[in-house]
Amino acid sequence: MGDAIKLHALLGGTFEPIHYGHLQPAEALAAKVGLQKVTLMPNNVPPHRPQPEATPAQRVEMVRLAIAGNPLFELDMREMQRSTPSYTLETLEELRAERGPRQPLAFIIGQDSLLTIHKWHRWQELLSFCHLLVCQRPGYRSEMETPELQRWRDEHLTRDALLLQQTPAGKVFLAETPLVDISATEIRTRRHQDKSSSDLLPPAVSDYIDREGLYRNPLPRDMLRR
Repeated sequence: MGDAIKLHALLGGTFEPIHYGHLQPAEALAAKVGLQKVTLMPNNVPPHRPQPEATPAQRVEMVRLAIAGNPLFELDMREMQRSTPSYTLETLEELRAERGPRQPLAFIIGQDSLLTIHKWHRWQELLSFCHLLVCQRPGYRSEMETPELQRWRDEHLTRDALLLQQTPAGKVFLAETPLVDISATEIRTRRHQDKSSSDLLPPAVSDYIDREGLYRNPLPRDMLRR
């Protein structure tokens, strides 16, 4: 059995760029609940969202640089390789089929995502495929939007990390992880304003952004119209 019964977790995102707000809570979560592996899954952006400034290849390379030498993390490219919008539920279906029915799987989200989980594609099925590991986020309320959603959360809630290891899916775990108040938007804004963001992301990622000339000052509006 060996590796088949160890808890693995998934962390998806645009990662534009990847930063300490992604990495540090995941590392704290791993220590708290006994995660053996955290799989980072960069995703393509659905058509209704702004396209990233960095190319897909640049976003992937930033993830590679951020996790180099850290055995906790691995990279999964499946969502990046899709030409259609990626839905978390469909990715979880694929992973469950690959890893079998007994493998404990978890999906890492922030408190903000839990509060809007009912807007996700086929959200009612998520816990059939994984646990949800919820990281605290600064400034977000703890109560769900409606009594029905609160009951759903409470029915699946556990504070027993061992239970996450012993069951393949079905639980919501609220994690007291570090409150790392960093956003990729803040990093890009700092860069556009020619301010340093090196305190917010790994040095290798910061150096890569400099080398690639990413997130430079935007062109003046009259230049954009030409």
